[in-house]
Amino acid sequence: MIKAGIIGGAGYTGGELMRILVNHPQTDIIFIHSKSNTGNSVGAVHADLLDEDIVFAGDEVLEKIAVEKDFIDVLFLCMGHGDSKNFLSENEVHADIKIIDLANDFRLEKDAACKGRTFVYGLPELNLEAIKTANNIANPGCFATSIQLGLLPLAKNNLLSGNVYTTGITGSTGAGQSLSATSHFSWRANNIQAYKTLTHQHLQEIYQSLNQLQPDFYNAATDTTKGLHFVPWRGDFTRGIFISSTVDCDLELKEVLALYKDFYKEAAFTFVSEKSIFLKQVVNTNKCIISMEKAGSKLVVHSATDNLLKGASGQAVQNMNILFGLDQRTGLKLKANYF
Repeated sequence: MIKAGIIGGAGYTGGELMRILVNHPQTDIIFIHSKSNTGNSVGAVHADLLDEDIVFAGDEVLEKIAVEKDFIDVLFLCMGHGDSKNFLSENEVHADIKIIDLANDFRLEKDAACKGRTFVYGLPELNLEAIKTANNIANPGCFATSIQLGLLPLAKNNLLSGNVYTTGITGSTGAGQSLSATSHFSWRANNIQAYKTLTHQHLQEIYQSLNQLQPDFYNAATDTTKGLHFVPWRGDFTRGIFISSTVDCDLELKEVLALYKDFYKEAAFTFVSEKSIFLKQVVNTNKCIISMEKAGSKLVVHSATDNLLKGASGQAVQNMNILFGLDQRTGLKLKANYF
């Protein structure tokens, strides 16, 4: 059995991770750490887990992960962006314990090292072989996952030329559990809003991955008039991401479909549909479903994911499965909330 520990168990990603791991046939949760909820049952925070006999641990577990290599096998960091690097700077984690970070601290190659640990970018559809031999994983961002999966086959075939125009809408859980002016029900209901237009923090990891397959796609120093132009939207639903990316492409639609199906033929959770897709197909699953439409020389690629699963905790467990030699689908055969 894989022995797992979680740092930051009170938020949305920590809760989703617990829901997966308590039912994972090859994993035992050894502890769930939360500074703000030490001593409380997990059911007091995540009400649907009230039947689980788990109490949030305090800082006593930090001493164990520093010196006991057999205490846990993998440590999930489910903290806010920036907090993972601070945590590892302030606390020792035994070298034999693998780390999967769900924040954005180590996703870029220039930031991928901390205290002797090097993190591999954990998008299995792109970096499967590197993940297999890694000790530390930087889990991709939710928008970044959806956008990249929609564009990687084009980059692989050197078909990203000029500009990519992308819009994407996400549910309220994408903003985290802390309340803000734009996360209250009264604001979100019957409402949408564009935000972080053209400046979203996931852009750099997207460029990094696309350049990995098509090195000439984007250079920040010289490509001042081209690249990926992303407008994200806040939606009036709780979970899920729907992306639409528009590119120039002279291939016939059937040729593009063939490229995508070939690229994802071995993928565990990414599927190409010849029909129109919709969000309910992926909510509560670890899937990404992709479809395409074409008018003249314009190709539109749609991709849909659950931001808390394939965009966060589900992909983290997928990465754990790869690290420990399990089938990627283990513990992740989840069913969509279709109705």
